[in-house]
Amino acid sequence: MKSNLLLLLTAVIWGFAFVAQRAGMEFIGPFTFNTARFALGSLSLIPLLLINQKRKFEKEKFLPLNDKKFLFGGLSAGTVLFLGATFQQGGLVYTDAGKAGFITGFYVILVPILGLFINQKTSLLTWLGAFVAIAGLYFLSVNETFDINVGDVLVLIGAFFWAIQILVIGYYSTKVDPFRLAFSQFVVCAVLSFIASLITETIVLQNVLLAYLPILYAGLFSVGIAFTIQVVAQREAHPANAAIIMSLEAVFAVLGGWMILNESIPSRGLLGCLLMLIGMILSQLYLFRRKI
Repeated sequence: MKSNLLLLLTAVIWGFAFVAQRAGMEFIGPFTFNTARFALGSLSLIPLLLINQKRKFEKEKFLPLNDKKFLFGGLSAGTVLFLGATFQQGGLVYTDAGKAGFITGFYVILVPILGLFINQKTSLLTWLGAFVAIAGLYFLSVNETFDINVGDVLVLIGAFFWAIQILVIGYYSTKVDPFRLAFSQFVVCAVLSFIASLITETIVLQNVLLAYLPILYAGLFSVGIAFTIQVVAQREAHPANAAIIMSLEAVFAVLGGWMILNESIPSRGLLGCLLMLIGMILSQLYLFRRKI
């Protein structure tokens, strides 16, 4: 129960992070926001890294920092994270936080489907969940006149990269220390975002300071604290429970957009949200059959 409650807290933090990400766009560009967000998230992990290194690294005999697998893992995970965050943040300029949260949650289904390309088996329930979620995505993003919001498309592309990022992390986390891997991917993402911001945006310090509250929330809480809570909670949580609880991130994104940004979703969109949530849950039910 304690682990499940911690995972629920993580889902709440990540859901409301969509509100912070959208609010930050009122002052600075997507690349500048991601630079500040992931740089702050990286810094917040340093105390945890130092404590973990002192207590566990030598005993668990993780690979050294200069190991090729660690370096390649950090670079590859950070690059994919940069692509996912870029498309998501860019999409939030044109779409609501609630819709972005649900569309991003599509990665729950994409992970096992993309796993087919690396010889991972996918259950029938996952395919069923995918079809239900796709139907929900249609009702959520395509209106009666068949106009598609460009922001929804960008967020959906970002969901593909989030799914790839999870697969990359899943591969390398068994080969290198997961905390150092997380730190390195955040650093790589921050550096790539900074380079992109120098090329495409004009960084104004005053505007960055005006966006300090969204940056603090998205960087410190969403990246730093929520990641740590997730790692701690998943040591004891049932895998199926964890997957389904984390999918509630999309629900809290809608609640946050409604409560804080005064966003509203029409009945057609609410039907889409419901179908996507059902699809996400269906795609994870096979874990119960495997673990129970």
